[in-house]
Amino acid sequence: MNRPHRIDVHHHPSPPSYIAARDQRNRSSAWKQERWSPARSLEDMDQGGVVTALLSLPHPVGIWPDDREQGRRMAREWNEYMAQMAHDHPGRFGVFAALPILDIEGSLREAEYALDTLGAEGIGLMTNIGERWLGDPHYAPLFEELNRRKAVIYTHPIAPACCAGMLPDLGDATIEYGTDTTRAIARMMFSGSAARYPEIRMIFSHAGGTMPFLAERLIRAPSLSKDNLAARVPNGVLYELQKFYYDTAQAAQPYAMASTRKVVPVSQLLFGTDFPYRTSKEHALGLLTCGFNETELRGIECGNAEKLIPGLQPQGDIVDSGQPA
Repeated sequence: MNRPHRIDVHHHPSPPSYIAARDQRNRSSAWKQERWSPARSLEDMDQGGVVTALLSLPHPVGIWPDDREQGRRMAREWNEYMAQMAHDHPGRFGVFAALPILDIEGSLREAEYALDTLGAEGIGLMTNIGERWLGDPHYAPLFEELNRRKAVIYTHPIAPACCAGMLPDLGDATIEYGTDTTRAIARMMFSGSAARYPEIRMIFSHAGGTMPFLAERLIRAPSLSKDNLAARVPNGVLYELQKFYYDTAQAAQPYAMASTRKVVPVSQLLFGTDFPYRTSKEHALGLLTCGFNETELRGIECGNAEKLIPGLQPQGDIVDSGQPA
């Protein structure tokens, strides 16, 4: 049997205190997370040939209390829970640390603790928080520090308050998550943040959302603007789009990959599953239908992540279950 080799950069655990903190509006869509356990993660990983999963917690704005100290305690507890999972299962888990992002001072403290003490592989942020998208001046002190550290930032989408619940028959994840990922990408570029913090390595979920389809409009935007957008993307829009990383979660199918690979090189694509909402096995099988050659596929499944985060290179004597090789 082949050794598992895939590295999942989009994998959601559910610490008990995290589930408890979700308000009723968000809990209604989190039933798969409520049924989660470390054993379920490991089972799915083994079935899909995943050697390591990077843990991250999507945290909507409604989850944070008004009390800043309580918010800091929550983030600390979640990060220590994920770090303990990584400790208990060597080589199987990494951590994209949660931050109480409405509280920048607290976020700076937690980022330092997570990266230096817990050994987190990076930081997890939402595409927007409180109607402030990534690239907003709100994030500047944190981004300056993460740029200094040459840190990895994994991003996860959320529907902003303006657009949540717009279509009664569809959950926000169906349309708004992909759209908000594109908003965050655009804000990072056109605020000047992508050029200002060039050492940050950013991962955007779901193959960049709607970005590949809208790439031509984004590339032309500076030439159509009266606000001197071109000065904020001195290296050009396409340069920044091709520098970001994108995961395959819920996009491991020919429709999404056909356009994504036309915009960005295969070196910027990372294997992601969105577990527990989707499985690693279906993503491994889905990528086989996308026309990648063997070298490209190996890069997406593990090689690109190993270069991005060298500490994720497979460890230990983990044996594949015989599922997708």
